[in-house]
Amino acid sequence: MNVIATTLPEVLVIEPKLFGDQRGFFLETYRFDRYAEHGVSRPFVQDNMSRSSYGVLRGLHLQNPSTQGKLVSVVRGTVLDVAVDVRVGSPNFGRHVAVELSEENRRQLWVPRGFAHGFAVLSETADFFYKCDDLYSPKDELVVRWDDPAIGIDWGIPNPSLSPRDAEAPLLVDVTNLPTYGQV
Repeated sequence: MNVIATTLPEVLVIEPKLFGDQRGFFLETYRFDRYAEHGVSRPFVQDNMSRSSYGVLRGLHLQNPSTQGKLVSVVRGTVLDVAVDVRVGSPNFGRHVAVELSEENRRQLWVPRGFAHGFAVLSETADFFYKCDDLYSPKDELVVRWDDPAIGIDWGIPNPSLSPRDAEAPLLVDVTNLPTYGQV
């Protein structure tokens, strides 16, 4: 596998090795020892999958104090996937990384604990898959406004389709109970 550093040191782009011929292909989507070599070492305890249509934007979501690391990928379609450092005290607080994930490039994004996460669907539909290193905890959910000008994400779609929760989310500066740098 090929691991690519991003402008946020903890966020990684992972390109699994693809073996293919005229019959199709094979790739390992996860193997503990190989991922642990790159700092992705907590055991995964929950897998999730969603299907969304063009223009759907989901995010920016995180949990605290039950933070989650997520290994995300796209099984079908194309998305713009975004991770935002929201750890209070981080030298990268409020900065983001945006990566295109698709069924063609087979890339994965490692979104560490303490980062808000979201994605926008750029294809007709997309099947989005993610592994989490902690369980979903509704009481710990936090949402950051997807179009916060202080973060400045270019999602690549006009007029995204949002859930009511995402449409009404507060700006990052107004979110309380954010994780603390060095403690997640």
